Amino acid sequence: MLSLIFILITILSLVFFYLGTGRNRRVLFLSVILLIVTGVLAYSGFFENTETKPPRFLLVIFLGIVVATYFYKVVRKDCLNYSMLLAVHILRIPVELVLYQLFLRKLIPELMTFTGYNFDILVGISALIVFVNLLITRNKLPKLFVILWNNVGILFLTIIVVIAILSSPLPIQQFAFNQPNIALLKFPYIYLPAYIVPVVYLSHVLSIRNEISQK
Repeated sequence: MLSLIFILITILSLVFFYLGTGRNRRVLFLSVILLIVTGVLAYSGFFENTETKPPRFLLVIFLGIVVATYFYKVVRKDCLNYSMLLAVHILRIPVELVLYQLFLRKLIPELMTFTGYNFDILVGISALIVFVNLLITRNKLPKLFVILWNNVGILFLTIIVVIAILSSPLPIQQFAFNQPNIALLKFPYIYLPAYIVPVVYLSHVLSIRNEISQK
């Protein structure tokens, strides 16, 4: 059941980001390809082999960066739907709840959850509040607020990304040796570093770019 919930979260992240980028077909096509490729590899156990050099998990990070960079270049500023980009961040709430369940199942360390050093759920909650406010008032958010909020979101996300990497069974592991981060090497949780995290980062960056470009 937990796996199905996470697959649904991944699909919703794709849908919200696709709508947020103005229904960019290249975003949709490449997203589907990335999910299929990483999903098949993870399902076969490809990333669970941590003895190879360089670690196979680096492929996930590399693909995420490449795809995010491409999306940044092809998405037009005048096509952005800020409400849908905000909806991407609301998904951080169920993501954090799934991570907590993975901790209870001893698949990730506690420091990767909201009872540890993961404060990302606060961004998800605030995104939900802002999203509801936009629906009710229809008022444009102040430019300074949008920029600051997105930068805080980037900071919180970066903290947990660093913790997750340093808690994984890799040569650079520094934390959680008794209960390492092994869930994100498996299907479907590989979608968190492979797709959801890059999309969340990009939703922040695109929103900031949009605000800065406006006079």
